[in-house]
Amino acid sequence: MTTIQPVVSLPKRHEVPREQTWDIEAMYATPQAWEADAEALPADIDALAAYSGTLGQNSAALLAYLQAESELELRLTRFFSYASMNASVDGRDAEAAARRDRASGIAARYGSVTAFARPELLALDEATLAGWIAQPELEPFRIRLERILRQKPHVRSAEVEELLGAVQAPFSSERGIHPALVNMDLRFGTAGGTPVTQGNVDRLTTDPDREIRRQAWEGYADAHLAVQHAQAAAYSTNVRQNVFLARARRYPDAITATLAPDRIPTDVVTTLLDTYRAHTPTWHRYWKVRREWLKLPELREYDVKASLVPPVPVDYAQAVEWLAEGMAPLGPDYVTEMRAGLTTERWVDYAENDGKRQGAYSSGGGRVKPYIFMTWNGTLASYSTLAHEIGHSMHSLLSAREYPFSVPRYTLFHAEVASNFNQAMVRQHLLKGAREAGDTHMEVALIEEALGNFHRYFFIMPTLAAFELEAYRRVEAGGSLSAPDLNTLTADLLAEGYGDGVTMDRDRSGILWAQFSTHLYANFYAYQYATGISAAHQLLSQFDADPDAARERYLTFLKSGGSLDPIDALKAAGVDMLSPEPVQATFRTLAGYVDRLEELLRERQN
Repeated sequence: MTTIQPVVSLPKRHEVPREQTWDIEAMYATPQAWEADAEALPADIDALAAYSGTLGQNSAALLAYLQAESELELRLTRFFSYASMNASVDGRDAEAAARRDRASGIAARYGSVTAFARPELLALDEATLAGWIAQPELEPFRIRLERILRQKPHVRSAEVEELLGAVQAPFSSERGIHPALVNMDLRFGTAGGTPVTQGNVDRLTTDPDREIRRQAWEGYADAHLAVQHAQAAAYSTNVRQNVFLARARRYPDAITATLAPDRIPTDVVTTLLDTYRAHTPTWHRYWKVRREWLKLPELREYDVKASLVPPVPVDYAQAVEWLAEGMAPLGPDYVTEMRAGLTTERWVDYAENDGKRQGAYSSGGGRVKPYIFMTWNGTLASYSTLAHEIGHSMHSLLSAREYPFSVPRYTLFHAEVASNFNQAMVRQHLLKGAREAGDTHMEVALIEEALGNFHRYFFIMPTLAAFELEAYRRVEAGGSLSAPDLNTLTADLLAEGYGDGVTMDRDRSGILWAQFSTHLYANFYAYQYATGISAAHQLLSQFDADPDAARERYLTFLKSGGSLDPIDALKAAGVDMLSPEPVQATFRTLAGYVDRLEELLRERQN
């Protein structure tokens, strides 16, 4: 029987406690201050055009441009962050949406105006430019310049580069259409009398009451299915645009265009997907254990996140303490700064309010504060999300302190290592404590949190990565991407991972792709969650043999930011991502959790 709960309305944004929101005023004290910058920025951006034709005069002229460009880019990053962050916390705020769109247009203007720089630099004599780069005053820009030089085969004439820069704004429009449909126009119904929202759907789909889970899962899927054709049109447009850009820059395909600038071989993705497929039996075994534990005749998709034991309530303050204790191996400086960011410095916006979008992220905030966006729901899943995002934020803090803004920021490949590392390290600490205390309930809850995390990063994300790769291949071969095409592809890929352990609702399963617009529009982003969790566990394993040396290697990795390409940065830290071993070893960790859950199930049945 479903427990019918009274329908409650979520608080409006202005009604939530201030301490549960981020200190966005540190970026701009008021919206009016942001508007003043919006008025000033276009002229300041246009002023950069005066440098066109001067970069090859001498090293001093090049330095003057690079300094002006870097200062404006930092200012623009802050400007855009403020607009997008305000839109995230209230997707129904029309003024915030308008600011985000305005910021996107100004950012595109910057890209168009500065498009002359790369062709002009690459037209210079290589020996002359290398000599300039070696000069001390240009050292802050050395890495950026060297990475421009490596892209020489793919940089076009100044005229073509200007055109490619100008199309960025119209080419980003579909990225706003898809989330606007989801965040502003979709209604997901109710589950057990509670309105289903972007902020609470994850909590409702873990509810002990199966009927509440079903209502939440089906309502969420059905709302997306109602606009599937619009979402498919938006995504297809995005794919075609990226294929066009890859061809315009003379790359063989879109995935190479995305990975090559960071020197990530495409084999990293295909090896990951091959390894995932080889280990789907581990997932099939888990679904069987889960069904037996829940005593269900069949496991449905709305059961895959159902709590195996009564949920362990976790308030925000408790999560902060767990994080401080669990991350202690990284030293007191790391823990002190992390704790301050989570509390008094107000990096985190964790309140639940009407119109807040789904998901979580960390934003560098234009080097003001490394902000965190999430919705706290009082569960271990919320603690896990906070652990993940604070990993990103500490990565941003430490690398920004080590290098000036002129040094490229770390890539997404780097980023997902730091976030997953925090989750893995704190989980290991909490599991050890639960086992030593003989607290089986807590141990099962923590294993379930771990498996929930693996489900997202080692099941959903590889599935989305395979989906994305196939979608691009179809377009590159001259095919189409209709909603039925995308839904069937998604359902087929999910079926590989479910095996005969989960009874699927293929229509509702197939719309999963549309529920991850943030990831798919980031262009070959999803796979990096799986590589990130793999590298993180490999780094954590080093603490067993020599914790002091492991700490220094890991902190060095964080501080290096984007100064090294991701594969090189991880290799320096002792992880070879060109090998399948990190992914295989992390699947062994996953299998270990399933083994322990099977063992506890047998004890429970005896």
